[in-house]
Amino acid sequence: MVLALDTEDGTATPLTTLSDHISSIRALAVAAGSKPAPGELSALLVSAGGRAQLECYRLLLSAAPLAPAGINCQVLHVASHRLDERWDRMRNRHRVIKMDPETRYMRIAVVAGTDATELPPPCLVLAAACSDGSVRLFVLQEAARRLRLVAESFHHQRCVLQVEAFVHRPEQPGHFLCSAATDGNIAFWDITATVAQVMAAPDPALMPLCPADLGAPVLTVLAHSCGVNSLHILETPSGCFLVASGSDDGSIHVCVVAVGAATTQLLLQEQLRQPSAHAAPVTGLRLLQPDLLASASVDQRLVLWHLGKAGLAFLGARFCPVADVADLDGWEAVGPEEQPGYCCALAGQGLEVVRCGWHD
Repeated sequence: MVLALDTEDGTATPLTTLSDHISSIRALAVAAGSKPAPGELSALLVSAGGRAQLECYRLLLSAAPLAPAGINCQVLHVASHRLDERWDRMRNRHRVIKMDPETRYMRIAVVAGTDATELPPPCLVLAAACSDGSVRLFVLQEAARRLRLVAESFHHQRCVLQVEAFVHRPEQPGHFLCSAATDGNIAFWDITATVAQVMAAPDPALMPLCPADLGAPVLTVLAHSCGVNSLHILETPSGCFLVASGSDDGSIHVCVVAVGAATTQLLLQEQLRQPSAHAAPVTGLRLLQPDLLASASVDQRLVLWHLGKAGLAFLGARFCPVADVADLDGWEAVGPEEQPGYCCALAGQGLEVVRCGWHD
């Protein structure tokens, strides 16, 4: 369901409902939107979930005074993908074990292809965390309405719960991927060469049908004693990257990672741990600023933390009525009397948007 949120009066208006999935939806990702005309907005929405199914849509939003919430939402289905479709097209497929039909995409992230702001990019690279223990890269060609698997790795050998991408931009952009699994490990991948190959290919459909191997991660950090349910990355003004994660045991881990001089080496500079941040699994994290962290948990609390050299310092908490919180998002906003602050959205059995950072 696509909702229009009014942060002034707190109302949420349904704009449209998408129903192409045959199983549960576990993850959503939105590519940076463009403005095809004044007063209009266009963005790519990617949904992923059970039965290893990916769906991609183009959302076109425009002002319409007579429409609900004053917004007209047009949805164009771009492409879809299922892993067992490749098996069905294979020759001598009776010799190959079919993909497990219970494989689920646990998380989806946009890796590259959003630099173009006025025109749709030629292709979009996506990363998926999969329950069968793999990290997979996909390429989306909107013009050809094609979504293809281009690379994968089974390094984790257990259910991968989270995946996030970040870009290091010296003279040449370096693309990195961060994945986390049920064993508490966080792996960092250098996918610069893979992304460059996909983006430079005149037609990714001509690439080999067998996905490439992502190889081994360039850095692995043991962050937690059990599954990593939440992950977020923020670049600092100094060019380093803050990586925050939350676990089933209620702990929060923050590490500082720097890109080496060779741009293919990641250096772990610092680690901070908060062992009892919540009384239940931490299912949502958002680095609002380099020194400000928001966390949400199944214990129905939204907590703000100050991040400093000594670790995490508790700033305040708010009880939220949303049960089984599954994710947390945050963005900058302007509050009453033009005071700067943030909005945090908690999603679970319901949806709540909370303003924080103002001193009313």
